[in-house]
Amino acid sequence: MSTADLHLNLRNLQIEDYPQLKTLMDRVYNDIGGAWPEHTIQKLVQEFPEGQIVIEDDQTIIGVALSVQVDYDTFSNPHQYDDLIGAREVILNDDQGDAIYGLDVLIDPEYRGHRLGRRLYEARKELCRSLNLRAILAGGRIPYYHQHADVLKPAEYIDLVSRKELYDPILSFQLANDFQVKRLMSKYLPEDEKSQGYATLLEWNNILYEPAECILETAKTQARVGAVQWQMREFDSVESVLQQVEYFVDALSDYQSDFAVFPELFNAPLMGLTDQSDQVEAIKFLGTFTERFISELTRMAVNYNINIIAGSLIEEGEDGRLYNVAYLCRRDGTLERQPKLHITPQEKRDWVIEGGDELAVFETDAGRVGMLICYDVEFPELARLLSDEEVDILFVPFWTDTKNGYLRVRHCAQARAIENECYVVICGSVGNLPSIENLDIQYAQSAVFSPSDFAFPHDAVLNETTPNTEMIFFSDLDLNRLKIVRNEGSVTNLKDRRTDLFNLKWHKR
Repeated sequence: MSTADLHLNLRNLQIEDYPQLKTLMDRVYNDIGGAWPEHTIQKLVQEFPEGQIVIEDDQTIIGVALSVQVDYDTFSNPHQYDDLIGAREVILNDDQGDAIYGLDVLIDPEYRGHRLGRRLYEARKELCRSLNLRAILAGGRIPYYHQHADVLKPAEYIDLVSRKELYDPILSFQLANDFQVKRLMSKYLPEDEKSQGYATLLEWNNILYEPAECILETAKTQARVGAVQWQMREFDSVESVLQQVEYFVDALSDYQSDFAVFPELFNAPLMGLTDQSDQVEAIKFLGTFTERFISELTRMAVNYNINIIAGSLIEEGEDGRLYNVAYLCRRDGTLERQPKLHITPQEKRDWVIEGGDELAVFETDAGRVGMLICYDVEFPELARLLSDEEVDILFVPFWTDTKNGYLRVRHCAQARAIENECYVVICGSVGNLPSIENLDIQYAQSAVFSPSDFAFPHDAVLNETTPNTEMIFFSDLDLNRLKIVRNEGSVTNLKDRRTDLFNLKWHKR
């Protein structure tokens, strides 16, 4: 299944979804009886609707997580699967329970490899936090145990899987999602021949407590941004660049970042694969790789469950003109673009790049974001127009060759954060490429800026990198603090604007 064709949506299961759910469960659980009866699912949806979560692709259910509320003290001790089931296969939900019990997580086999199970686990964890519940418990099958049962006891098998010396499709996945094995349970599901009736009792402890609302219907109030201060280096192929990109995306995803940010024209070293004597032809050559990069970055966004700010890439328009374009690759598989509006004299002179004519704020699952490429952040009108659309985070991928050029971007970006009471993330490239015209030197110190008020660091700098060193860095952005500073700050720049004296208008074409 190509990520380019995915249109993913996370929502709660509805009773009318049962025919799709039955087809999926029959396919996945053909070895242990297939789907639950419709009245079982209906009862779950009626009694604990928030706990039944599905992922759909173009309105087709491709994954599901089914859950029930239970008493922690009862189900954190040895039990059997039948302890969850009453007469006529009705799941026994306890609406006063203080824990979630994970009944099932299953993914359509055709969609495996996109890390969709991880999304369902994360949604279940967020639900646990939002309901102020103690933990998530689960009885986990060990379906590969039968392959080793003649030489290993169940506890030995579990130990080897936990040390990654053996692989088990369920236990390995649960351990990778921060679940801990609490104990071994025998006769948990006697008809499960592959697990020989054994199961692990797994637990994920909730150490955070949030308001008791369904997290699927509540916007996130925290966003973690991870950015790459990218080393410009010689590459011998497109594949080698993408391999380096995926390495960083994987690393940022491991830290549960909501965004991965790359610099302006981060793939520009590929111009070294062609003749440098004609700079216009060289930059056009670079643009031939853009479609491949967008396809691969969209795949990574889905597979690693992270929104990617794809720096900027050269795009050749239908009119044959060249544009410098930033891309937002959302983790649901959708794509947005923001062209650079103000083109530097060097870009005009050497590469004949033209400015775009579109400006927008983009909705994401971790805030409203805008993208201004390098020189654009030096024009305060653009950020102010975005602030009128209630932007939360402004991403500024940049490329500067000298420190004074970098400081222009930095100081203007910090001013935009203060003026517009938003977060601004600047991300640049470092290193030297003497063999490539116009890319011979780089200077950068990437950073994250905040408004300047008591709720934020005294210098309004949340984080910054070591200058001129390839590295990744992170910042946790509290979106609620923006709401507070905009309404109750020491100064309220946006509220106090004298719109009776002046205004700002975007002339849409």
